[in-house]
Amino acid sequence: VQLQASGGGLVQAGGSLRLSCAASGSIFRINAMAWYRQAPGKQRELVALIRNGGSTNYVDSVKGRFIISRDSAKNTVYLQMNSLKPEDTAVYFCYAAIEIVSRPYQSLDYWGQGTQVTVSS
Repeated sequence: VQLQASGGGLVQAGGSLRLSCAASGSIFRINAMAWYRQAPGKQRELVALIRNGGSTNYVDSVKGRFIISRDSAKNTVYLQMNSLKPEDTAVYFCYAAIEIVSRPYQSLDYWGQGTQVTVSS
């Protein structure tokens, strides 16, 4: 299984970006997908998560500005980031909890490569 993330870049404060992450491989079921971020000198934090049933969670600092969504048919998760702030600058990582075909009913953790988001003031 591979997670391929895209969509990062440089944007001015107040702008928007959309991140995408597509999962591929021998997937039996995706139980959850999420975006984490890590700023320089800080620990990686969960930004947003979406479960198989569609329920979502957000870190307080992005509530009302970011929206996580998922296209189950494409095994893809999106993060729409609006009203971006300089403090949103970080490397964003895609995460998925996946059951693979050879080991169904056992959820495994997968990570994508990071994508840089830089918000200038």
